[in-house]
Amino acid sequence: MDCAPVTKLADGPGWLYEIKLDGYRAVAVKSDGRVSLFSRRRKSFDHHYPLIVEALADLPEGTVVDGEIVALDESGRPNFNLLQNFRSEASRIHYFIFDLPICNDRDLTKLSLVERGELLKSLKLGSGRIRVAEQFEASANDMLAAVRQQGLEGVIAKRKNSLYEPGKRTGAWVKCRVNRGQELVIGGYIPGPHGFDSLIVGYYRGKDLVYVARVRNGFVPASRRQVFEKIRHLVSSSMPFVNLPDEHPSRWGENLTTEKMKQCVWLLCRVRHKSHHVGCRTMPHAFGDQDRRTLLLRVCTRAP
Repeated sequence: MDCAPVTKLADGPGWLYEIKLDGYRAVAVKSDGRVSLFSRRRKSFDHHYPLIVEALADLPEGTVVDGEIVALDESGRPNFNLLQNFRSEASRIHYFIFDLPICNDRDLTKLSLVERGELLKSLKLGSGRIRVAEQFEASANDMLAAVRQQGLEGVIAKRKNSLYEPGKRTGAWVKCRVNRGQELVIGGYIPGPHGFDSLIVGYYRGKDLVYVARVRNGFVPASRRQVFEKIRHLVSSSMPFVNLPDEHPSRWGENLTTEKMKQCVWLLCRVRHKSHHVGCRTMPHAFGDQDRRTLLLRVCTRAP
C-alpha cells in the first residue's frame, strides 16, 4: 500500500493522520519461527538491522507487519543521517509499525484501517525498539501546524475505511511533505553529459565527511552546466569521504562501489545539494585553512 504525494492534505471525519517518519519503509514477516525484514523492493534488511529483526521475535507466527525503520536522536526526533550509519548508530534505530496485513495466518487486508489498527494494538511486543505508530483524529490544518512547529518531515493521511492493497497507490493513503529535504555536501562527481553524470554527496559529522549517495536526478541540461561551471575548478587529488566505498544503495540515489569510484572526480568544495532551484555563494572553509575560500551551492528540494 503506497502513499500518493499531494500538495494539499485531505481533511474531514473520514481521515486519520500519522506523522511522516524520515526513514526506510520495511515489511516484517514471521514464518516458521523466523523473522525476515524486507524493503518495498523485496531487498533483505536482515543484515543491516539485526537488532530490529531480533526485537520482532515477539510477533505471532504467520504474521506480516508494515512499518518504517527510523533512527531517533537524543531528543527522540527522527534523524535520517543517523540511520545511514546503521552500524555505529544501531542503538538508536527503531521500527514503527503502522499496519497489520496478516496476523496468525489470517488475511486482514479486507478489513478497514480502523479494524486492523485495533488488532495491531493488541499485539504483545516487549521490545522498546518496536513501536506502534500513533494515529491522530485532528484537523489537517492542526496536524500540519504541529509538524511544521516541530520541524518534522510531513503528514500521512489515511481513510479510516481503507483496505490494505499491497503495491497499489489508490489515493486512500496520501502524504504531504512539510520539510522539503536534507541538506547534503557535494564532495565529488562522475563526469558525463553537460559536465557530470552524477553528484557524490554526504554530510559532515564533526570534521568527517560521510558519504550518503550518488545522485543523478533533479537536474536538466542547463542546471547541470551551471553546477559544473561552479565546481570544475575545485578538483582535489584526495577522496574526501571517510566511509567509501559503500555497496549499500541509499534512499537518495545509487551505491558507490570500488569499481565505480575509479570514475570519480573529487572536490575540495563544500556544496549543498537538494534538487532543482540553484543558487551559490562563497564562504571560508569550515575546517582547516581559514584563508582558503570554498564554494557553497544550494539546490532546494521540491515535494514529489
